[in-house]
Amino acid sequence: MMRSIPFFAMFIASAFVLAPVSADPPVLNGLDVLQRDGFETLRGQRIGLITNHTGCNADGVSAVELLDAAEVVNLAALFSPEHGFAGKLDVAKIDNATDTETGLKIFSLYGETRKPTPEMLSTVDTLVFDIQDIGCRFYTYISTMGEAMQAAAEHGKRFVVLDRPNPINGSDIAGPMLDAGLESFVGFHSLPVRHGMTIGELAQMFRAELKLDLDLTVVHVEGWQRSKYWDATGLTWINPSPNMRCLNQAVLYPGVGLMEMTNVSVGRGTDTPFEILGAPWMNGRKLAAALNSQQLPGVTYVPIAFVPDSSKFKDEKCEGVNIIITDRRTFEPLRSGFSIATTTRRLFPNDWKTDGYLRLLKNQQTMDAVVRGDSATEVLEVAERGVEEFRKRRQQFLLYK
Repeated sequence: MMRSIPFFAMFIASAFVLAPVSADPPVLNGLDVLQRDGFETLRGQRIGLITNHTGCNADGVSAVELLDAAEVVNLAALFSPEHGFAGKLDVAKIDNATDTETGLKIFSLYGETRKPTPEMLSTVDTLVFDIQDIGCRFYTYISTMGEAMQAAAEHGKRFVVLDRPNPINGSDIAGPMLDAGLESFVGFHSLPVRHGMTIGELAQMFRAELKLDLDLTVVHVEGWQRSKYWDATGLTWINPSPNMRCLNQAVLYPGVGLMEMTNVSVGRGTDTPFEILGAPWMNGRKLAAALNSQQLPGVTYVPIAFVPDSSKFKDEKCEGVNIIITDRRTFEPLRSGFSIATTTRRLFPNDWKTDGYLRLLKNQQTMDAVVRGDSATEVLEVAERGVEEFRKRRQQFLLYK
């Protein structure tokens, strides 16, 4: 005997059937777009590919494999950045190598030179850059790109950037700005610490502001909105360097990373780099209590002890804090970083050696405020000088809404 279905049940069932499913379109990296379009923008070119293990499409196939197999282009040379072609090295200098799959020479841009030489470019018409950045000024992949762009301009080579999303979003910006005269490989151009741009957008800025006579093409990302973090892309996370192992660490890096050149461990040699920091001379409970009393939005600090198995303070017991993001919407990495710096300065004035802080900070007025003992809020105010002007500068180079 057939049982009747109540009207409300029919309504619910039909609602589930008829309700549209909302989903963001899949994000395509520049490499995915290049592949989809049959590599047309590179047709007939001898390619020098600047890449590492992050240069792969949404299915995990490397740019090396794709370009080597593409009939319309000739993959002629490979170039690798800091951490090497496979992204596994954490050393001061990397030698040239040979790719076992293609037999091509891999020219290291983190060895005898950080800029492609005429000899390296002799078999190349076009340099293609495909490396995942993390959105922080002192992360060196953008410096590698800038150096290569200058070489391409000097030797009449075309330059193509296969763009990728900024994993910590392309909207949020935080200073300080890099002081003129303090440029280096960890500070290639006049940018704030958190620049909120993609590598393709930065390439356009570099060409214009460095006045490079360069044939530049950016293959755009598709389906990405600049307010989105990596976890909204649907793309697989690949550690861009040995100690950048998750999105959480990338978000923390602009603030925590500033401490790295001082006598503080930022967790290298542990399972959670950039999520913790400490030193043998620190009192973790004292530091955590002082930081938590400031009630910064979106973050809390837990006292911990750890022993790095490599890098700074190898095999030494360190005390410090675990930095826990409780609300990414309100968390400000640089505010947290300055809070850590100023609190460390106040609590351990004779132990924390501040000299190395300027090496990544690259802003003397902000450095002076930290050393002087200003509050984190006061330091942040100093650090914001020039950032509004940067917002205006960058506007003409933005590719995504």
